[in-house]
Amino acid sequence: MNLSHIEHLGIAVKSIEASLPYYENVLGLKCYNIEVVADQKVKTAFFKIGQTKIELLEPTSEDSAVAKFIEKRGEGIHHIAFAVDSVADALAEVESKGVQLIDKAPRAGAEGLNIAFLHPKSTCSVLTELCEEPKN
Repeated sequence: MNLSHIEHLGIAVKSIEASLPYYENVLGLKCYNIEVVADQKVKTAFFKIGQTKIELLEPTSEDSAVAKFIEKRGEGIHHIAFAVDSVADALAEVESKGVQLIDKAPRAGAEGLNIAFLHPKSTCSVLTELCEEPKN
C-alpha cells in the first residue's frame, strides 16, 4: 500500500458553529468548506494546514456513528485518514493481511473523495480511513 500523506484528521464535535471560533480565531485557520454527508449522518467542516486537513464532524442524527462516538467518548479525535492511490487496492491488501474492514468497497465521502474505513479492532484501536481522489 502506498500512503502518500495524512489526508486529514477527523475530530468529532457536538457543534461546528461552536467549534469554529477556536480553529479560526485562536489557531488562525480558515474554514474553506462545510457540507453535509447525508448517508453518514454528519455535517463536516474543513481546514487546511500544510498538506493535511482537519475535518470537524458534527452528527446530524442521534443514531449516527459520530453521535454514538461522542456519547461514549466525548468530543475529540475520531479518526485518521491516509491518502492512497487506490482505495480498492488498499482494501484488498490490508484484508489479505488480516485487517478487519468496515467498508468492503470504496464509497463516496466528503469533498468528493472515495473512502473506506478499517475497523479499530485491527488498527491498534485507531479508526482509520483510506481516501482517494476520484480519477476523472
